[in-house]
Amino acid sequence: MRFAHVIPAPAAPPRLVLAREGEGIFVDELFDGAPRVLEELIAGGDELLERVRDAAASRSAGFSLDGVEFASAVLTPPVILAIGLNYAAHSSELGLKTDATPTVFVLWPNSLAGHDTTTTWPRSLSEAVDYEAELGVIIGRPAKNVATQDALSHVWGYTVVNDITARNIQYSEAQWSRCKSFDGFTPTGPFVVTADEVPDPQDLHIWTILDGKTMQDGSTAQMVRSVATLVSSLSESATLLPGTLISTGSPGGAGYSRDPQVFIRDRSTVTVGVDGIGSLTTHCRVTD
Repeated sequence: MRFAHVIPAPAAPPRLVLAREGEGIFVDELFDGAPRVLEELIAGGDELLERVRDAAASRSAGFSLDGVEFASAVLTPPVILAIGLNYAAHSSELGLKTDATPTVFVLWPNSLAGHDTTTTWPRSLSEAVDYEAELGVIIGRPAKNVATQDALSHVWGYTVVNDITARNIQYSEAQWSRCKSFDGFTPTGPFVVTADEVPDPQDLHIWTILDGKTMQDGSTAQMVRSVATLVSSLSESATLLPGTLISTGSPGGAGYSRDPQVFIRDRSTVTVGVDGIGSLTTHCRVTD
């Protein structure tokens, strides 16, 4: 199943949509007490998901998703955990060493943004803003001390993340949260695909197109640590709560490492995608 948050009218709160074949059905209209947002659906567990699935099966048509306004795929995650240096090619091109344990940092909630929205930042803060296509993992059941072989059973679904990064700040500070947490620097979506639709999260094509040019072209098979390994490792020190978003790292091809360097400019459009899950577009504006 495939879900998204859309904004049905200007200034209206986001509503959860079940998406299929280019059409959407508002989930909260399927039955009394149906969830209005993804977090409520996840909290309801497998039973609520199956009730939504059964109720939607009798709906033959919905509304077109063409031209709708999308909100972030996740709205209020308990935490956004980002994994750095999880593709060897990306670590190498940044001149950074992949450690024996995962490099983990937290992204701030103000950075979340939806598909086809505009992200703006001042030139005075950065003229070295980069893209990073990433597979996003959403936790469905609490995970604590989970074995690697059991870790994927705690995953509710997958989405697409663009981990936008101000490289000048990244290389001037000891931690990476601020350089990646400007307003709108973590677009997600447009869709969340339930885990049963993704048989192998390590067999997905992942890519980036900046201003019409392909910049990243890789596979999640190139991860240093698999999704299952990451979930298991993270769950050793803290319980991963339902709704937690894990951004699993980016393949090679970053603009920072190119000669000459290629950064996101004023009026750039960047699209990141994961085959089978979706493509996520961000329009960029740089202010003086």
